[in-house]
Amino acid sequence: MKRISIYLIGILAVGLLAAPLATGVQQPPKVPRIGILWTDPRSDRRHYFEAFQQGLRELGYVEGQNIAIEHRSAERKREQLPDLAADLVRLKVDVIITGNTPGALAAKQATRTIPIVMAIAADPVGTGLVASLARPGGNVTGSSTMVPDLAAKRLQLLKEVVPGASRVAVLSNPNVAFSAGVVRETEAAARVLGVQLQLLEIRASEDIDPAFEAAIRGRASALIVVEDPSS
Repeated sequence: MKRISIYLIGILAVGLLAAPLATGVQQPPKVPRIGILWTDPRSDRRHYFEAFQQGLRELGYVEGQNIAIEHRSAERKREQLPDLAADLVRLKVDVIITGNTPGALAAKQATRTIPIVMAIAADPVGTGLVASLARPGGNVTGSSTMVPDLAAKRLQLLKEVVPGASRVAVLSNPNVAFSAGVVRETEAAARVLGVQLQLLEIRASEDIDPAFEAAIRGRASALIVVEDPSS
């Protein structure tokens, strides 16, 4: 699944670069330049990049021959993302690829013209990355599997797997708009399915253990962890 996602990003990126390659027959060929904005250390995501390279090779692009790749990594220091994105813009890369919501937001803040491809972003509409899923507009494209509309389906699947689950603990960060939307959708589904929810708030890492202890005390039959796009 992850391999396929990165391969699709390769297709999107090369598709965005195809037009410059096909123009100006009498001019020296321009080597397209891809900027990759990493949130975590590259060594932690080596398998992603290897799959990306393979996708490029299958499309006839080889780094150092007919394509260039610029890497910028925040090394988990997300406050550095805006400066790193701005650096890629100064280099005039043809496309910026990033793996998550913070990276995509930093890239969008840095440029409204260079195409941005996000691997997996949380709630791209709610976070302001795109205007809508049907008509995203702007310069951001990519994929997302984290949308509030999936909340009801997840609870339904949980009930199918654990039919006797009458009380379900839900861990979420109430300070995140996306998470709040998921909780609302889950609450609506719970009323239909006859499930009682135990809402547990996780604002920081030190809240995790107490939340699990509360779920045990509350005799929760199952647990749902709501994604936090900011993590």
